[in-house]
Amino acid sequence: MNICEAIEKNAKRRPDHPAIMNCNGSVMNYSEYWQLVNSWATAMQNIGIGAQDIIGVNLQDTSNHLIALYAIPLAGAVILPMDWRWTRNEKIRILRHFGARFVLSEPKDSISNEKGPWQNVEINKKWERLVSSKQPKFDLPEGGDSPLILSLSSGTTGTPKGPMISHQQFLARFMIYFITIGFSERDRFLCATPLYFGGCRGYSMCTLYAGGTVLMHSPPYDSTELLAFANKNLATRLFLVPTLLRRLIDLKGGTPKIPLFHSLKLLFSTGADLHEAERKELMQRFCPQYLNFYGSTDGGGCSALMWDDPKHVSNSVGRPVFGASIEIVDEFDHPVQAGVVGRIRYRHPGTANAYYKNKSESKKTFKNGWYYPGDLGRLDEQGYLFLAGREIDLIIRGGVNIYPNEIEDILTSHSAILEAAVVGWPSKEFGQEIAAFVLLKSNETDADVNHIKEHCRQNLATYKVPRGIFIVNEMPKSSVGKVLKRKLTDRLVKL
Repeated sequence: MNICEAIEKNAKRRPDHPAIMNCNGSVMNYSEYWQLVNSWATAMQNIGIGAQDIIGVNLQDTSNHLIALYAIPLAGAVILPMDWRWTRNEKIRILRHFGARFVLSEPKDSISNEKGPWQNVEINKKWERLVSSKQPKFDLPEGGDSPLILSLSSGTTGTPKGPMISHQQFLARFMIYFITIGFSERDRFLCATPLYFGGCRGYSMCTLYAGGTVLMHSPPYDSTELLAFANKNLATRLFLVPTLLRRLIDLKGGTPKIPLFHSLKLLFSTGADLHEAERKELMQRFCPQYLNFYGSTDGGGCSALMWDDPKHVSNSVGRPVFGASIEIVDEFDHPVQAGVVGRIRYRHPGTANAYYKNKSESKKTFKNGWYYPGDLGRLDEQGYLFLAGREIDLIIRGGVNIYPNEIEDILTSHSAILEAAVVGWPSKEFGQEIAAFVLLKSNETDADVNHIKEHCRQNLATYKVPRGIFIVNEMPKSSVGKVLKRKLTDRLVKL
């Protein structure tokens, strides 16, 4: 089925239920939302957008963005997510690589004056008049194995990678959100990260598919503002990246009986960047149910660490989500025993099969029905997955494999350190040494590097202790909060 079919049904079965609620107090119900999705799709077809055309979504985090995400597949076309914060050259490179035919932009972000094979469509007063003058005239296009979205996985550096996800695969991902994360038609999902980010985009689209409400509170914002908006509008689910979660922790108050988020049923994030103590504090002060969700844009969700999982697995990313299988394999793709670090691979019905227009990377990443995310890890006897770092970040010092995540966990257990990033330091003698970049907590500006190194010596084997520890004022990060380790490595001079 086409995923838009659910929106049409929601408009009929609960027309007055709020689909989108904005910070300015405006509310769009399902009857209004479906009418706009339908009218946008009709207008798209009338300007020449056809079946399986690739459409860039160069829109800010607004209701219009959410309308476009369902109008494009209703018109039979394919979504190409873009971050409106990118530079003009970054946007042009993405549009050219994937062969976009059209790109939707706000007037100030328009790229129509650049020569390219696409046509820019400004979402302005003219577009609004075009939409209002067009009445829906067509039936739902087929879904199933038809392409729905190109999910960009590596930002805009180097050769862009994007798997083509079908309607059926996207619906399989929704099933994970329903069954493992617990989304339902009664939810009010607070959209507080960029819609370009695969996580927030998927959760917002899933909420609308189910018939729930998306509360729009796009960044940037102050943590107190986010908390007030969540409580005022009775948010039930909130997704944040670890960087934003740490900002929340700076807020005062909250107890297990009276958490700071009054109505929140689930607080969740992705990755393994939170220390055990931070996870515990979030559950005690903000929301008793916190979930750490691991996966990728390409493969979808893979595992989840639940709020009630045993304390001794707090540093893991949990066990497989609904429908997923996870294996750890060696360099020959043979499964290894529990406890042995190796390459992670996983699969489920929502996993992509290949990268669009990138055969060489597809061969490395997709093998025999398995997706290889490029992460290293181990499984314990109970099936909990522990990450060891990215394959490309693996440090080999004197022939010995060293996993950055292990050292980062030790560093962030120090009372003065907020964040840590460990990278390989080119060395003539050992091939690589270990360099650690640390961001201190706001009240720990006078922390001593030697004391931090001694903390490492007490908790790590000698060969894992960083050769150098560098205190930074901020970590270089992507638009979705991931530390850009390559930029840290560029600061190092070969030993």
